[in-house]
Amino acid sequence: MTLRCDLVIRNATVFDGTGAPRFAADVAVEGDRIVAVGALGSASGQEEVDAKGLALAPGFIDAHTHDDRAVVCGPECMHCKTSQGVTTVVVGNCGVSLAPLRLSNRPPPPLDLLGDESWFTLGGFGEYAEALAKKPTSVNTFAFCGHMSLRVEAMAGDVYRAANDREIAHMQERLRGALREGAGGFSTGLYYPPNAQAPTEEVIAIAEVLREEGGLYATHMRDEADFVMESIRETLRVGREAGTPEKPLEVVISHHKCSMSENFGRSRDTLALMDRLGQDQPVAYDVYPYPAGSTVLMPDKLRQDVPVQITWSIPHPEMAGRNLDDIAQEWGMTRRAAADRLLPAGAISFSMDEADVRRIMAHPRAMIGSDGIPHDAKPHPRLWGTFPRVLGMYARDLGLFTLESAVHKMTGRTAQVFGLPDRGVIRAGAFADLVLFDPARVRDNATYAEPMLVSDGIAQVWCNGVRTHVEGQGPGSAAPGRFLGNPRRKAA
Repeated sequence: MTLRCDLVIRNATVFDGTGAPRFAADVAVEGDRIVAVGALGSASGQEEVDAKGLALAPGFIDAHTHDDRAVVCGPECMHCKTSQGVTTVVVGNCGVSLAPLRLSNRPPPPLDLLGDESWFTLGGFGEYAEALAKKPTSVNTFAFCGHMSLRVEAMAGDVYRAANDREIAHMQERLRGALREGAGGFSTGLYYPPNAQAPTEEVIAIAEVLREEGGLYATHMRDEADFVMESIRETLRVGREAGTPEKPLEVVISHHKCSMSENFGRSRDTLALMDRLGQDQPVAYDVYPYPAGSTVLMPDKLRQDVPVQITWSIPHPEMAGRNLDDIAQEWGMTRRAAADRLLPAGAISFSMDEADVRRIMAHPRAMIGSDGIPHDAKPHPRLWGTFPRVLGMYARDLGLFTLESAVHKMTGRTAQVFGLPDRGVIRAGAFADLVLFDPARVRDNATYAEPMLVSDGIAQVWCNGVRTHVEGQGPGSAAPGRFLGNPRRKAA
């Protein structure tokens, strides 16, 4: 009997997302699902794609983004991701989320990574989900509720202190509502001033709602430099004490790194600590494939031995892309004074060691996340280049891991950690989130000087069975993306 379906991709080398060895197969798609994988000579597709010489993988899942605003701007805003093969993004990271928060004044940094107060208009998390439903985009969206957003509301902007019991109760109720309206978990950014004064006990108290309602705990830890080991222990403590002895919370450490030269090489210790503590509770992390980070410009944290490149500045937009030392010299002032003059602003900091980046990326707990900031004038190149860089530079050229492992870190591993059913794998019954790429040509082109260049070798991309990218073409208009509600939500 002939199988008739919407799409048949023939003669592909399939990387199924599980880490299993690649295999040759045809893949048939009907609607938003894969209906068959194998030798499908008798199948007939309304559209047929010859994938000879190309690799077919599940659509990549960006484990860590700040695309909260970009996903409500339509498909054209997500070309930076679809052109990399991304079909699902995880937003609301580092304690920063658009919802649930309404503002009349500019948000404190780093909430302003998402924009000014005109973007903070969503008083409930359900409103965010509704906005995505009314104006869908080209990728699926999994969203965290951010601690910083909760604090700014509950504490009326007075966030540079510990919250009191009344304020904690308010945050608990807001998080509970967000989880019931589709948020997949709770994120913190304890490194940043608006959250740094929150003691561990405050975080635990709020995160206890996850035990009741279901959801993940993700964190930009309190420290990723001298006190990185202590921060890992604090993170795992939150998971244990907010959960139960029998079932600690599932914890995700955001963009794991060991910053500053005196900490280079300490990834050996951090990974060993996670492996030891992870025997008794679930812990995962995401990582981006670059030795430089990017966030808001924080003059108090500048170091003379760490080069800084400006990504945006409200009072001096012409300085985007410039080196801070060059700006300071041009202005005839100190580095610190120049940084103060640029605020509000964003920056790239070259504070990591390549050997640590590789060691962290190669570890089995690793997922790949871009941590890109889509509204920067001159963003970090990770926004446009992360996934092709892993496939091309790290897997193919350097042999840091196999292509099977690289795909797994971008797909099946990530879907498992975030609990995304029927995503991150190629098999009958799974969603038709797919990326067709050329293993010989795939590579990132984005650089620190030219950060918004489209990568090579990503031939075609489908999200929920709908094509969202074709190599050589600009942003598409297809908007098949969906809001992925909380998969761990407990029944009322």
